[in-house]
Amino acid sequence: MSKIVVISGHPDLSQSFTNTVILDALKGSELDLEIRRLDLLYPDFQINVAQEQHALLSADVVVLQYPFYWYSVPGILKHWLDQVFTYNFAYGAEGTKLKDKDLVLSFTIGGPKDAYQPLGYNHFTIEQLILPLQQTAYLAGMNFQPPVYSHGMVFIPGVYNTQKDVEARASEHAERLVSALRQLTDSAKHIIATFTEEWFATFDTLPADNQYFLNHLSDDLHLEMLEGHYKGHAGFRDWYSEARQTFKPGCEHRVERLDVTPSGNKRYTVNLSVRLLAETYENEAVDLRVAETWQLELDKNDRVLIHDHRVIAV
Repeated sequence: MSKIVVISGHPDLSQSFTNTVILDALKGSELDLEIRRLDLLYPDFQINVAQEQHALLSADVVVLQYPFYWYSVPGILKHWLDQVFTYNFAYGAEGTKLKDKDLVLSFTIGGPKDAYQPLGYNHFTIEQLILPLQQTAYLAGMNFQPPVYSHGMVFIPGVYNTQKDVEARASEHAERLVSALRQLTDSAKHIIATFTEEWFATFDTLPADNQYFLNHLSDDLHLEMLEGHYKGHAGFRDWYSEARQTFKPGCEHRVERLDVTPSGNKRYTVNLSVRLLAETYENEAVDLRVAETWQLELDKNDRVLIHDHRVIAV
């Protein structure tokens, strides 16, 4: 299961009747998640950028949980975005650290639904008002997922709503959010994308023990690499031995594109564009772009098993 990091942007959760309910429901779910409360971590607005970026790096899914303030996010969450989504981290020449991570906006809105339309009190739809955050995701290379939001989430005693009503709406909101996150983290594409990242990260260290790779390779493996053709586990061992004798540990495989296409019966075709940055034992620098095609299946435990692996230079 994939890890989810929830960034709670409410400036004071002790005063919330809705965001608190939602976060408590997330805690009680079986999802693999971490909740980071900005109001507790940074009451002085002094963001620990390195710590926050580290939390994001460890996540596959990022959730921004917040109340809708002045058609945007609360100040502490905006400040967090300004400080954490920095050049060469979230964007820029080397800013690929958040690439392919999923971004989910989960927020509570005080006003009614009919107020957010061209003829309504607020004139614009919610989808229009969150476009800056959607573009932020696009710039960072993240996958912008459908937002989860609810209206009528403010309780003003004797004036607007009741505490019971808004807490009930918050519980329903939490159910929708948990369901969306489960679908997202349990989907075949997400499982394969997470595995791909793990596969290349492991390969970059060139471990002496190749058992991790063999655990994800079928006995009938067909391996077509730049160096030649190989069959089965024995063929992979031969190729991997050659790779370890050629490249120094500390390679970097950058996955620049990943497409997953179902091919029936829990089988999938995966097309990848990969850039390899490495150094050989002859002290030669390697900067190579390749196209890879994998034919794989997910077993009953959703373990990836590769049957066919082909690589061509581009």
